[in-house]
Amino acid sequence: MIRQPAVAGQFYPYSKSSLLESLESCFLDKTYGPEKLPASQDLNQRTIIGGISPHAGYMYSGSAAAHTYFNLFKEKIPDTVIIFGTDHVGYGRIALMKEGAWETPLGKINIDTDVSNAILKQSSVILDDSSAFLRSPFSHEHNIEVQLPFIQYCAGNKEVQFIPIKVSTHDFNKLEQMAKGIAEAVKNLDKDIVFVASSDMTHKEIRNSGPDLEKFKQLDKAVMDAFLELDPEKTFKMARKTTVCGAQTITSLILTTKLLGGTKAEVLKYYTSHDKTGSLGYCVGYFSGIILK
Repeated sequence: MIRQPAVAGQFYPYSKSSLLESLESCFLDKTYGPEKLPASQDLNQRTIIGGISPHAGYMYSGSAAAHTYFNLFKEKIPDTVIIFGTDHVGYGRIALMKEGAWETPLGKINIDTDVSNAILKQSSVILDDSSAFLRSPFSHEHNIEVQLPFIQYCAGNKEVQFIPIKVSTHDFNKLEQMAKGIAEAVKNLDKDIVFVASSDMTHKEIRNSGPDLEKFKQLDKAVMDAFLELDPEKTFKMARKTTVCGAQTITSLILTTKLLGGTKAEVLKYYTSHDKTGSLGYCVGYFSGIILK
């Protein structure tokens, strides 16, 4: 099973050459990006085990996403990236796609079937359901797809596999159960595995770049402060007070990585679409953060 790209030419460039140029500009962005191209130090140990990456069009959120992947890949290139994806369509459950590949303009990226089977064996709340990713209307969902070119770009010539997990529930207990199953499944595997939570931050109309924008940013700051505390319940609560579209993915990231030794969180970058474009009206926040052992 191969999932074809659904949003190439919309959220990111359709051609390989244009996509590579776009990714390079995200990393080299002197105002909003890391200002460096990704490079691995080939270290034996990993301390950065997870991150939050936004999922808007690259012209808006790509520079924030670049911070996340720059850090996830700088110690060493992981074997597998597990992506907690949100749901803009209304699936309502938790599912993964256990085998196959996803296509992007940079080529195919394979699903790690060994790890996905291990997760399914340990977790009773995660469904094996490829239709959550391949059938309409779910096949048009963009928030996992836009992460993949960043993984491919940072991996270079090394094959990195991934697992897409659609987290479409706001039941905290189920998120806890899911995290426990995933952590139990991967903790003894002889693979270097990192986690990504796909989420944009607050979505809200602003009328000015003064009080309106400040109130907007305070909503996101409350979520980021809870993230820095590595408090999953508080993060979930604060995110659900606003229009963060991945309250459940960020919470899943915290829950899972804490079970795998995560002890510290860092905010790498935060800005809004207004900061990037200067336009008023509909505004979205973009946040890059990481969790370390």
